[in-house]
Amino acid sequence: MTEKKKSIFGPIISRRLGVSLGVDLLPFKTCSLDCVYCECGATTNLTMERGDFYPVERVLAELDAFFEKHEKIDYVTFSGVGEPTLHTGIGRIIRAVKAKRPEVKICLITNATLLGDPGLQKELEGIDLIMPSLDASNEEEFVRVNRPAPGVTFDGLMAALKSFRAVNKVEMWLEVFIVPGVNDSPASLERFVRCLREIAPDQVQVNSLDRPGTEDWIEIPSRERLEEIKTVFEACGRPIVIISRKQPAPAVQPRGAN
Repeated sequence: MTEKKKSIFGPIISRRLGVSLGVDLLPFKTCSLDCVYCECGATTNLTMERGDFYPVERVLAELDAFFEKHEKIDYVTFSGVGEPTLHTGIGRIIRAVKAKRPEVKICLITNATLLGDPGLQKELEGIDLIMPSLDASNEEEFVRVNRPAPGVTFDGLMAALKSFRAVNKVEMWLEVFIVPGVNDSPASLERFVRCLREIAPDQVQVNSLDRPGTEDWIEIPSRERLEEIKTVFEACGRPIVIISRKQPAPAVQPRGAN
């Protein structure tokens, strides 16, 4: 078990979620991926092993103290410096928030690597919105962009996303992070379209670098290029939006993996 001073942060005004209170359940930097674009820096604990990294009772005490002083909030958002679903207590926290403030929506920002776990799928039944990532269209891109923990594969990620989508009908906004020269070739975009059709999210969000990532070789695509990609993605039959602080967007992101 690892403890830290505080698990909640905000609230902040989010571009996508309105007034959002962040919940960060992990010590820096615990994740199942080591994404080249991550604004939190390189992953130092690359793992798929779930654990009680931060005591649930302390998280709930922080949330209780917050709710006693704040009335207006749109979302409680699980995000932060790593992959939130690695915490074994996330289901207990979700249920506690829903019991105390049923009018508050719950969002999970996730890299989706653990979503195929039936036990986790059950834990997440109380959320209102899930924002998973799909930054690759094949194994080669997955390894180069996301640098996964041992045993995590692109096919496994796709299976996890499709499995979760089949059993949980929560609103899903799927984010695709564009890394120019890696996952934006015509062949890549065609593969992405097939993947998006299979997953069938409620919305696809095309994202790009806003702040320095882990690796300094990542380029920022132009607005025109993002518009071109958006047009190609529209063939999947799902709503497509471009997300970037430099561009108009539907709704400031929570700290960390957002």
